[in-house]
Amino acid sequence: MLRAVATPLALLRACHPEPTVAVTAMITALAVTAGRDARGVLFVAAAVLAGQLSIGWLNDALDAGRDTAVGRSDKPVAAGAVTVRTVGVAAAVAAVVCVPLSFASGALAGVVHLVAVGAGWAYDLGVKATRWSVLPYLVCFGLLPVFVLLGIPGAPVPWWLPTAGALLGAGAHFANVLPDLDDDAATGVRGLPHRFGAAGSRAAAGLLLLAATVVLGVAAPLPTVLAWSVPLVAALVLAAGFRAGRRPGSRAPFRAVLVTAALAVLLLLVASS
Repeated sequence: MLRAVATPLALLRACHPEPTVAVTAMITALAVTAGRDARGVLFVAAAVLAGQLSIGWLNDALDAGRDTAVGRSDKPVAAGAVTVRTVGVAAAVAAVVCVPLSFASGALAGVVHLVAVGAGWAYDLGVKATRWSVLPYLVCFGLLPVFVLLGIPGAPVPWWLPTAGALLGAGAHFANVLPDLDDDAATGVRGLPHRFGAAGSRAAAGLLLLAATVVLGVAAPLPTVLAWSVPLVAALVLAAGFRAGRRPGSRAPFRAVLVTAALAVLLLLVASS
């Protein structure tokens, strides 16, 4: 009985739950603000969730050896809470389920979403360890908003939407890798953030996310007060965070990056409504 409960919980922990939930919630909210009907919103949520689950589970299945080597007790596979095979099968099942859920929004929308998911799989399968590691994030996050709009017959896809999404994804890549830089380096992973280093990656994350707010402020149909004030607030938050980050051990730059990401997502949702 305990094992019957423990395995699903371990699988849940292995799917990278925080980014999986965050991405699914953001794209579902975008579907709502963009005008998808209730059925469309549900299919978007289900398709994105399945895709993100498959990416997260594949990542942990492939990284099991590296996670074990560096003693990652927070990783269920490395800790022995679930087997590599179980996580791998879960990734495959999620990927298969993702296909019909994606095409429920239409043929072109389905192809676009599967390309976005494929970019995530490419990252897991080896691109993460190269200087091109940011590319799958650019592709995936740039295409996810397009997937939402293509499910609305006749809806235009403005250039600023995938551009802002891609910048958000790139910024998220640099921010997401920060906690794992040392462990990755110890196991031979040398993606673009690893080449930039911790300070460079924090700066890159902040600048990319700030760029997303500027693109939205300049090009998106936003209320004037938001169009100029939010990018300004984001710039001030980043400046204050990096100034405070000069103190040893300070997490102020990372928190400033997270605040900037939240502001960019807020603008994205308002602009699409």
